[in-house]
Amino acid sequence: MKRIQLARDADFATWRGLARAALAERLAPGQIEWISPDAAQADLFGAESERSGNDVPNESRETPVGHISKAGLALLRTILRHNDPQRFALAYRLLWRLQTEPALLAIATDPDIREAARMTQQIRRDMHKMKAFVRFREAANLSKEERRHFIAWFEPENFILESVAPFFAERFSDMDWMILTPIGSILFENGKLICDRTPCAPPDLKDDVETLWHSYYQSIFNPARIKTKAMRSEMPTKYWKNLPETRLIPQMLADAENRVAAMVATQNDGRAPVFHERHQAEWREREAQEEARGEALGGLPALSRALESCQRCDLCRYATQSVPGAGPEHASLMLVGEQPGDQEDLQGRPFVGPAGQVLDRVLSQVGIERDEVYLTNAVKHFKFVSKGRRRIHQTPGRTEIVACSPWLEQEIRLVKPKLIVTLGASALQAVEGRVSRLGTLRGHVREGNATRPPSLATIHPSYLLRLPEPERAQEEEQRFRQELTVARDWLRGRSA
Repeated sequence: MKRIQLARDADFATWRGLARAALAERLAPGQIEWISPDAAQADLFGAESERSGNDVPNESRETPVGHISKAGLALLRTILRHNDPQRFALAYRLLWRLQTEPALLAIATDPDIREAARMTQQIRRDMHKMKAFVRFREAANLSKEERRHFIAWFEPENFILESVAPFFAERFSDMDWMILTPIGSILFENGKLICDRTPCAPPDLKDDVETLWHSYYQSIFNPARIKTKAMRSEMPTKYWKNLPETRLIPQMLADAENRVAAMVATQNDGRAPVFHERHQAEWREREAQEEARGEALGGLPALSRALESCQRCDLCRYATQSVPGAGPEHASLMLVGEQPGDQEDLQGRPFVGPAGQVLDRVLSQVGIERDEVYLTNAVKHFKFVSKGRRRIHQTPGRTEIVACSPWLEQEIRLVKPKLIVTLGASALQAVEGRVSRLGTLRGHVREGNATRPPSLATIHPSYLLRLPEPERAQEEEQRFRQELTVARDWLRGRSA
């Protein structure tokens, strides 16, 4: 029996050299004892033990020494990041068996493969948790460099530092930082990445940004959506001691019931938006003045300011701001789009992005002045999904359209347009309150009813930007132009 001792944190390269030598000697897994002592047992065995040549049975000498596939090599690298002392023996068994069982990796029920899969899953989870729960604090900059210095402490369960280091180096490339752990450290300084397996002690971490982070975390905490079981599953309590925001969680959970009750109390019956209290006095005063003049109650400026505090759906939590309509208060033509886009969300004005530029061009060709049109959207907040640094538009659902419908209804009531042009299916649904195929309704003016004026359905200009074929895009733009021409001519006929 040959004993091979490895340090508890031995890396893949170290094990690989020893495994190659053992495989070259035709040592079967049963003829090797892989020893991974704890720190207290480091001197129990020597680095190399003597082996008698008689310990190797004849059948082991007949096993060929071949190559291992890329998939097999990747699996061995992965399981050797685990903290299980038996990982060295498992890796060698897999290496040995793969010499004569090339299809072994595909046998999910094999005990060795099953154990390797368990280790792999735990390592991936550990890597995910480290990426999610590392919190940097700013440290004093003792050098003359302009780059800021940050430090973090984390306690991974497995030897994953080399695997996660590139992620942090790419994410935080504009600063110098160090992540300390009980199994080593990751240093990123002046663009150079260094991993060290020397164990570290917890540093004293605290900075001025922590108070700001507490305020931010409290502001995004939604007591109505909290699920403590799911939260503890995704953010186990063992990580809490190193996360600054978790100090707030017990108190926020204790207050959750009262906060939910307060949120319910401020909700309305769904027939009109709830206005923030800071707008109430202005709104009541304007009501009184306009009632005295015999005008419509309220006004678009007050409506826009009230929209700032809308929380009727979850979109308000992620968008930069609400985007009210814009245009003359008594415009003859109202254009209703789907929702704000990326640029609209940043600037707070409708149709200022790429789709707005297409709309401006077509309106100009048709002879409709944008300044004479009231532009708005069915949904007032930007719905998107993040992909890296980009925010990708997402179509609003029925819930968001219904939640925003009172805002649109009040805009229609205040503007009193003679004709509404709906741009896209979502706008059509919001204005007419039904789910219909846009293709069967577009291009024709439909009579109004008690709740809305006449309307005409057409496409949203963003549709033209998504068409890959130039010829098709030109055809659709020409049809879009003709449909806006129908709207123009209809309005002129009513004005004549």
